[in-house]
Amino acid sequence: MVMQFGVLVTKCPAIDSGFQLPFDKQKIQVLIYSHAFAPRIGGVQTLVMSLAKGLAGRNTDGMSIQVTVATPTPRGAFDDASLPFAVVRQPSLRQLVRLIRAADVIHLGGPAFLPLIFGLLMGKQVVVEHSVYQSICPNGLLLDERTKTACPGHFMNGRYGQCWSCNAANQSRGKSLALLLFTFPRRWMCKKVARNVVPTAHVGRRVELPRTVTIYHGVPDSPVPPLAEVPSPATAVTFAYVGRLVSEKGLNLLLESARRLHAEGAAFHLKFIGDGPERAGLEAAVDKFELRPRVTFTGYLQGDNMERALAGVTALVMPSIWEETAGLSAMEHMMRSRLVIAADIGGLGELVDGAGLKFPMGDIDALASCMKRVIDDPALAKSLGKMAGERAQDLFGEKRMVAEHLALYRQIVGVPV
Repeated sequence: MVMQFGVLVTKCPAIDSGFQLPFDKQKIQVLIYSHAFAPRIGGVQTLVMSLAKGLAGRNTDGMSIQVTVATPTPRGAFDDASLPFAVVRQPSLRQLVRLIRAADVIHLGGPAFLPLIFGLLMGKQVVVEHSVYQSICPNGLLLDERTKTACPGHFMNGRYGQCWSCNAANQSRGKSLALLLFTFPRRWMCKKVARNVVPTAHVGRRVELPRTVTIYHGVPDSPVPPLAEVPSPATAVTFAYVGRLVSEKGLNLLLESARRLHAEGAAFHLKFIGDGPERAGLEAAVDKFELRPRVTFTGYLQGDNMERALAGVTALVMPSIWEETAGLSAMEHMMRSRLVIAADIGGLGELVDGAGLKFPMGDIDALASCMKRVIDDPALAKSLGKMAGERAQDLFGEKRMVAEHLALYRQIVGVPV
């Protein structure tokens, strides 16, 4: 027993020494806390939903899993009763403490401050999933907000004035200071948890935290669809970007590359599937570059509408200028056996690795060259798409992701795997 923050708590040997506590229950109670959850849409929300559904009711070697998701996200019109697990929305502090006390494993979809504090104080087995860089960057993106370029790592190198100035570029100085100050205890607590889970080895190298394991994100293990026929010479190759239209995705670079290809007389079409604050500026650039016949903006799509928009797409382009931890869109399209052209930055290059085309981040000429290769040799998209599908089946399946998390939980509570 030790005194921490004025509260008497039991130290957890599993955290401090790697010792595994004996576990004699027939059920593992897992609390998943996510700041963002359905009905909000995004990568973290999708992953938390997939993990919770995959774990709920799971029974392995007589050991069952009970899952509860806690989130500050309001329910809205979403039907929580349709889910195979309990959801506690906007929990009070007392409710949150009770949920943490009842759980055997606390899984945080990011280093959320209060669940981290209470989980550690109660000696719980806390797992932090690092989908962004909140443990080493006040804004979580490793993106310099002043220049919209990749951050060289100011916080980890002790250049805290740069961190404050960066975030003060688009919010108040006080809030920027708060973001900086909270990064210190957040990182300290991440060093104390049972496991830090990262979605790519790149993120593990970046965050430099103890007890780190790599578990790739998972996408539905759907059968790989038949590869699209190679376009005939008379058919324009179609490129697509799928996701939020935001500055860190480098979409202006994609338009610049398209302008160069258009000037060369190349036959192609480009789709932007998604929506976001950059859409108006991108559409203005399309008109300025006289690319309107070449470019389509679909807005946000899902379900059948998304599938129709993707029909006939030759390659997905991801020109990000920030260090993406793991591009969920890249995984999804690789699972569809579709070629991905990606900036070689962050986790993107690691995901595509040998099964797609990569170019140096921010290099318009190199991106245009990759696109030109596909235009000149459409069969390349088919051959690399096949390799992408095989890689995705091996590494990025949803069932694999759930199984690896379950094995991790069993390990940290002392159940033989």
